[in-house]
Amino acid sequence: MTIEVRVPQLPESVADATLVAWHKQPGEAVARDENLADLETDKVVLEVPAPVAGVLRELKVAAGATVTSGTLLAVIEAGAAATAKATEAPPPTATAAKGEAAKLGPAARRIVEEKQLDPATIAGSGREGRVTKQDVVRALDGKPAGAAPAAPPPRGTPPATPAAPRTGRTEQRVAMTRLRARIAARLVEAQATQALLTTFNEVDMKALNEARARYKERFEKSHGVRLGFMSFFVKAAVEALRRFPSVNAYVDGSDIVYHDFYDIGVAVSTDRGLVVPVLRDADLMSAADIERAIGAYAQKARDGTITLEELTGGTFSITNGGVFGSLMSTPIVNSPQSAILGMHKVQERPVVVDGQVVVRPMMYLALTYDHRIIDGREAVQFLVTIKDCLEDPTRLLLQV
Repeated sequence: MTIEVRVPQLPESVADATLVAWHKQPGEAVARDENLADLETDKVVLEVPAPVAGVLRELKVAAGATVTSGTLLAVIEAGAAATAKATEAPPPTATAAKGEAAKLGPAARRIVEEKQLDPATIAGSGREGRVTKQDVVRALDGKPAGAAPAAPPPRGTPPATPAAPRTGRTEQRVAMTRLRARIAARLVEAQATQALLTTFNEVDMKALNEARARYKERFEKSHGVRLGFMSFFVKAAVEALRRFPSVNAYVDGSDIVYHDFYDIGVAVSTDRGLVVPVLRDADLMSAADIERAIGAYAQKARDGTITLEELTGGTFSITNGGVFGSLMSTPIVNSPQSAILGMHKVQERPVVVDGQVVVRPMMYLALTYDHRIIDGREAVQFLVTIKDCLEDPTRLLLQV
């Protein structure tokens, strides 16, 4: 008996998807629920599981094709045994068949197919041996996984003889991924439809550093998760949102919609682009809950297994450019939200405290907001609230 494999029902907000790669070829045995193909939407990568065990007889759609809900993708002969040779010529490229030899992340798979590489020859440095985009790039450069960058020449070494001009310079044009295209569209939309303005402040991280140093071992032993900065920032943001409801609201036509809940989006950088998973009811979460959820979201985002539901909604967002060394930036609001908090690099700087110049670990904060519903006074006081909470973490416990 033959069984059709079709595109599963896509979420209401997703019109279509791109079939990124096949993991099985005609003639190969498949197990029930085994992933047959990856579908890339403008938000996440979805898997297409095999509905039954048997043999994949025919592929109906080539890799790279655009599909919609219900599109026929393949045909499986239920209960059949695999043949030594494929019975149908596969539409996808030959590199898709080689993907069986290695676990490829979506971004890595795209490069492997474009460059016609054999993934079986690439050492994976990701979780459970997963091949990441960086692994593929290193393989193209001829470097082993985890290889350290070349050491700079000793001081005083004369400069090398300039190379002769290139005679055959080329350019490479690569189509945007669906996620990158969606990010671009949303950023342009936010800039075009909102009156965006950014205000800055700085926070002395001394008290927060001391609190983390004092309790991090006990915290990790009690909760099984590392105590980071983000739980403090999420808690501080929730307290500030309580005091300034307009920052937790958004514009809908001629109305302002106010939320009585606090769903905080936390930006996570992946090989495919920036995604913003949401901490639901962050005001009800403990610090351990927040740290645990952020860690799980980050791993799922980088593995390409995060779901649309985990990326949907959010009433306010936080992004941390400091992990990449950014000292100051103006983040763009994640529409239709009305504000986003930007964290930055902690850097020791001289500051005046009680009339004395001292060196303190300082961080610049940025709040980009929609000036249509958030006044400058509210934006400034919102940041001051976060600053006060972080410089005296006891405020977070007492909500004062």
